[in-house]
Amino acid sequence: MSVSTDRLGGIAVPKPQPCDLAGLRLRPARHPARRIGTLLAALLLLAVLHSILANPRWGWDVFAEWFLAEPVLVGLGRTLLLTALGTVFGFMLGTALALARVSGSPLLAGVAWGYAWIFRSIPLIVLLLILNNLGYLYPTLVLGIPYTDIALFSASTTQLITPFAAAVLGLTLNQAAFSSEIIRGGILSVDQGQLEAAAALGLPRHRQAFRIVLPQAMRSILPNAFNEIIGLAKGTSQVYILALPELFYTIQVIYRRNLEVVPLLMVATVWYLIILTALSIIQRQVERHYARGALREVSSSLFARRRAPVVAATDLPPSPPGASVEIRGVTKSFGALRVLDEVSLQLPAGSVTAIIGPSGSGKSTLLRAINRLERPDSGFVLIDGEVMGYRREGDVLQELKESETLQRRAVLGMVFQNFNLFPHLTALQNVAEAPVATGGASRAVAEAEAAALLARVGLADKAEAYPRQLSGGQQQRVAIARAMALRPRVLLFDEPTSALDPELVKEVLDVIQALARSGTTLVIVTHEIGFAREVADRIVFMEAGRIVEAGTPEQIFNNPQQPRTAAFLAKVL
Repeated sequence: MSVSTDRLGGIAVPKPQPCDLAGLRLRPARHPARRIGTLLAALLLLAVLHSILANPRWGWDVFAEWFLAEPVLVGLGRTLLLTALGTVFGFMLGTALALARVSGSPLLAGVAWGYAWIFRSIPLIVLLLILNNLGYLYPTLVLGIPYTDIALFSASTTQLITPFAAAVLGLTLNQAAFSSEIIRGGILSVDQGQLEAAAALGLPRHRQAFRIVLPQAMRSILPNAFNEIIGLAKGTSQVYILALPELFYTIQVIYRRNLEVVPLLMVATVWYLIILTALSIIQRQVERHYARGALREVSSSLFARRRAPVVAATDLPPSPPGASVEIRGVTKSFGALRVLDEVSLQLPAGSVTAIIGPSGSGKSTLLRAINRLERPDSGFVLIDGEVMGYRREGDVLQELKESETLQRRAVLGMVFQNFNLFPHLTALQNVAEAPVATGGASRAVAEAEAAALLARVGLADKAEAYPRQLSGGQQQRVAIARAMALRPRVLLFDEPTSALDPELVKEVLDVIQALARSGTTLVIVTHEIGFAREVADRIVFMEAGRIVEAGTPEQIFNNPQQPRTAAFLAKVL
């Protein structure tokens, strides 16, 4: 048999021969240790089951007699009712406490922290006893105006706080303390960019919380929350101290009469196992529901709703004319670092301005100051002569409340460097969210126009895809469509291509180039010098928080007036 060779550095090296793989059988790798472990586990399980089922002292006949007995079922119903009420009221109060902890009010945050500290410290059984004896401390509960004799409602505490009411109140207060920390942890796990994107779209604070933040936080909240609910279901057994006949108390009463302790404890155990199993099944379905957008392949859940097909609007409403942007002496510092230093700039309506410069020069901060995502330390931004973030009252500029600023921000669309799409919403829902929340549009109209906008950016077939199922270029185009949904008069782009692969850059730049011809005022922070030269009618070069030079593309790129501008362009062109 001959073997062909190649010469490599004077040495004969055998050539690899072609190998025919047709007809060969595949044999999977063997794992003998895994098989032995499986066999041992099966033998151990069989031994445990045999010892339980074959031992007459377990009293399975007594178990069968009492498992579906009426007193047991009544106690089970009370356990389920206490669990449901404690869960609903506890998590409602816990959500309010969590939102207070992350609010901007030091007093609210302090009160919420104090509540969690106190009620996590008090054992549940002690709390139940205190509430059951509340009538000793306060014989009468009065609802009225504090520090006056005006009473709107009064009642005897012992009549109002029955054992059942004390149990529900105790479980609620205890559950709220733990659930507030679980929910707060989930809220803190949501990326800050999601809040900025929601604020840039002008979404009201309550919609930011319940439509954007909490649905994403649920992925972190759910596992711990269901652990708490399961713990609560078992913790209801502690209300026996109030002589309230829930499941465990009922079992105790029965086995004290017939002395069949073990069989009746098994009755309680099996019912608790059934409750746990039901809660685990519900947990799995709820987690699958909130996993939308977290995976490329999204499995359906029992909570999923079928969406009616959306028909795109045949004609989009005409885009409003672009607005002028004037920046007057804007300064912004982060601690000792001055990021913007007396920046002044005028951008005519309908113009396309590209802001270039080295990293850390303040470009993105200037963009965020325009739509007031960053509040300037001094100076003003005017949109068509109207001061952003303020209302003029005679010779006084009254700073607007956040809710009013959110409404004003609707005229400014923003596209973020890292897209900041809402991952739990489809492309269509991302685009339709702001018109429904702030534009007053009906869901049907908003989704029809959203479908038309997606078609405009070349993504008509991706309307029902979640952001994770899209490429970077597609995500950025969805972000552009979302920014256009409110028909803003100014569009701000923060490094719209820096997070993209080079092959994806062109598809995004083509969309921006088309927008540049629409009459909308565009302000683009970019490192794409070639694109800036081609699309912009004004170039601004920044360094160290200052505008070094501004002018037409021809002037800046062909005849820069400042040595620093020339030195920068020499490195990037």
